[in-house]
Amino acid sequence: MSHDDPKELTAEIMRAARIAALTYRDDQGRLVSTPMGTQDFEDPATIYFITEKDSDKVRHITANPDVNVFYSSNEGYVSLSGTAAIVEDPQRLEELWGAMTDSFMEGGPEDPNSGLLEVRADTAQYWSSPGKAAMVVSLIKARLSDETTDLGDSGIVDL
Repeated sequence: MSHDDPKELTAEIMRAARIAALTYRDDQGRLVSTPMGTQDFEDPATIYFITEKDSDKVRHITANPDVNVFYSSNEGYVSLSGTAAIVEDPQRLEELWGAMTDSFMEGGPEDPNSGLLEVRADTAQYWSSPGKAAMVVSLIKARLSDETTDLGDSGIVDL
């Protein structure tokens, strides 16, 4: 994994995650998190999730669009902060729809209740992982010496 470009590192970690946690506020202002399937994206500053337009999640996000999206994979962790909205883009919805989507959604991409939740991120905080084997070696080495464990790179990226 390249550590030269923080934005590309952020994208690599996000692509390696199958599921993301989307956090938003409910009617009482409480934070609520829900798992969402990771979709392919061109730029980590704009990501999409397929969802039902009539869901409570969409209703809450429409009322308060501030969201956080958290990704976790063997490559590391990413926390995106931004805003979300339902967008009408039938072509992109069709493009992102896959066999796994059918397992979670009724109807298909042509169903009027199927929609795209677009998240536009302002910032991302990332933590890269050196990998499981390297982490175990680093933990053992730190335990047997005065060295500290290498937990990988971290930082904040303006998107």
